[in-house]
Amino acid sequence: MKITDAYVIVTCPARNFVTLKIRTDEGVYGIGDATLNGRELAVASYLTDHVIPCLIGRDPHDIEDIWQYLYKGAYWRRGPVTMSAIAAVDTALWDIKAKVAGLPLYQLLGGKSRNGVMVYAHANGQTVDDAMNQVQHYVDQGYKAIRIQAGVPGLKGVYGVAKGINYEPATRGLPAESAWSTEAYLDFAPTLFAAARDRFGWDLHLLHDVHHRLTPIEAARLGKALEPYRLFWMEDPTPAENQESFRLIRQHTTTPLAVGEVFNTIWDAKDLIQNQLIDYIRATVVHAGGITHLRRIANLAELYQIRTGSHGATDLSPVCMGAALHFDLWVPNFGIQERMVHEAVTESVFPHAYSFDQGYMHPGEAPGHGVDIDEAEAAKYPYQPAYLPVARLTDGTLWNW
Repeated sequence: MKITDAYVIVTCPARNFVTLKIRTDEGVYGIGDATLNGRELAVASYLTDHVIPCLIGRDPHDIEDIWQYLYKGAYWRRGPVTMSAIAAVDTALWDIKAKVAGLPLYQLLGGKSRNGVMVYAHANGQTVDDAMNQVQHYVDQGYKAIRIQAGVPGLKGVYGVAKGINYEPATRGLPAESAWSTEAYLDFAPTLFAAARDRFGWDLHLLHDVHHRLTPIEAARLGKALEPYRLFWMEDPTPAENQESFRLIRQHTTTPLAVGEVFNTIWDAKDLIQNQLIDYIRATVVHAGGITHLRRIANLAELYQIRTGSHGATDLSPVCMGAALHFDLWVPNFGIQERMVHEAVTESVFPHAYSFDQGYMHPGEAPGHGVDIDEAEAAKYPYQPAYLPVARLTDGTLWNW
């Protein structure tokens, strides 16, 4: 079997997605997600201009060799653009291999380790009452775990709380800007979870995302303040470029820590894992080099009793969600999977085999990763520039996550 053709599809059904399609001489094709929120066209160009020409004529079954070739052969390693491109190739090749075998992808990874994948939803609101009402909405759907975010009194445009159910984090046009006050947030956040426990009791898993907006000692203070409410995790408490900074947080709180949605390789997480400074690694199929590399990260984490909790926002396409669910069903040290529901128009472009029931998802039994792309539908939605917002302190200092 040989790769005869590959091309990139950029489409914007509700938001921008980049999809790689690889064809073979035996008529089998595979697709992979290459979406990088706010930098989509950079990955599309990387694939079209630099990667695809290197794929033609290769045996698609040589997944490991192709991964090593694209990672080491370029000399310039790592980074979100490079790793998202490699991930798209890797995911498409696993899709092809599983289709040829006539098996769902999780069977090729080693079979299932569980019957379903626990997922968490996003409950957001401008006020505490608004957020609690959204929690109720997801409880009614059977979710066992819910991330809660709410607007901070006195601040307008707090990220991730202004757009209701199925919100889209990116905004059209140039990046929006909002004001941020760490002091106001630290005073407010514990009251949000006090309200949640008061209304919903202790059987529900509660999660919270800090969006990297605290210093290590501020994150330690927040983690300690949230301990009475027994969070499932506190996510992205501080930027993780300095992995050692998590040691300070760890010294002061037993609130579980999760990080990694912006990680690209195992090197981003190595010290955090080996020093047991986190409890959940949130790296993704699309941004961490595909299934091949995410397995390496998970295998290292397993040695230190750290579990997976992959990012799953709507800036990852259904192709990535499908691949992630196969990975989740297999990986022995699974923790949880994030789920933001794509809009109906997105799902019309990406038909899929995965399903949701009472707080759990399953990737389905279709050969491959079970997600396809309707190219005729995709062509109806051209690319539209969109970016994640930027936060500044009230004095104007840039303070982005």
